[in-house]
Amino acid sequence: MPSALKVLVTDYVWPSLEPERAVLAKAGISLFAAPDAHEETLASLAKDADGILTCFAKVTGKVLEAAPKCKVVGRYGVGVDNIDVETATKLGIAVTYVPDYCVDEVSDHAMTLLLAWNRRIVLFDTSTKITGWGRVALSMPIMRLRGKKLGVVGFGRIGRVTAFKAQAFGMEILAHDAVIPADQIAKHGAKPVDMSTLLREADFVTLHVPLIQQTRGIIGKAQLAMMKPTAVLINTARGPLVDEAALVEALKAKRIAGAALDVLVDNNPPKDHPLLGFDNVLITPHVAFYSKEAVLELEERAAREVVRVLQGQMPDNLYNSAVLPNTRVKLAKKG
Repeated sequence: MPSALKVLVTDYVWPSLEPERAVLAKAGISLFAAPDAHEETLASLAKDADGILTCFAKVTGKVLEAAPKCKVVGRYGVGVDNIDVETATKLGIAVTYVPDYCVDEVSDHAMTLLLAWNRRIVLFDTSTKITGWGRVALSMPIMRLRGKKLGVVGFGRIGRVTAFKAQAFGMEILAHDAVIPADQIAKHGAKPVDMSTLLREADFVTLHVPLIQQTRGIIGKAQLAMMKPTAVLINTARGPLVDEAALVEALKAKRIAGAALDVLVDNNPPKDHPLLGFDNVLITPHVAFYSKEAVLELEERAAREVVRVLQGQMPDNLYNSAVLPNTRVKLAKKG
């Protein structure tokens, strides 16, 4: 009898693997988790894997090349920038993802960062608890949001929902997207503009684009210089979208008013990271995706995609469609 199929989980940030374990078990597939996410560890364990599920760990070419039986790499999440998709495609390995599981959570978080930064919630909370009621002078430039402009960079699922929520506060929406046509942007009540116009006019700039070659460093020195000195940068997407050195320089020079970030370039930044030292920068530890409902959905849907591929079915969300002529397992077309 052939040996049972096995799926390697490289890493995870939720309490247990029971939801995906249950999904896989129904298909007769076992799950085993890596003790750490080092490349050498993953490459060693991948030798026995028919599939891989990954959260933040780097699934490099070395890991994939060490996995002769692997037919699918499933990403717990929207972006696949931690996976060497090019090598996976060359090897005939399907890459799946879950592009729409946390739209409400991330858009909520983007708006929460905007509101918390603008209303100085952390400042008031800390001051009240440490120095007492009403000890902060009301001299900071808190804005009335009605009539202010929110620049949305990337008008996909999350960008659109963020815009919708901001409109409830009376904000005007400027949107830029390199792919979505202007008439589609306008249908959602946003004004389609080029990137330069968005940066010059927006009071808040929020990023909702994937991390690909064209978007890496999309906010750098030149872009920060275009922004209003009263503007705030919000990033709940991917850290490398922003040139952190340029952002630090802009904050020191007061070229922008501040930033609110859920992601940094380093997913585990050192305690002396320069952006952690600014009073006008809010930082949360890459948790915008999180709610109990979102995580359960993510675990189950990511596992089901892996099951589909291992059973020779077309997954719902195949990232690298170029792999189809060369997949290690033939995938039956849907219906």
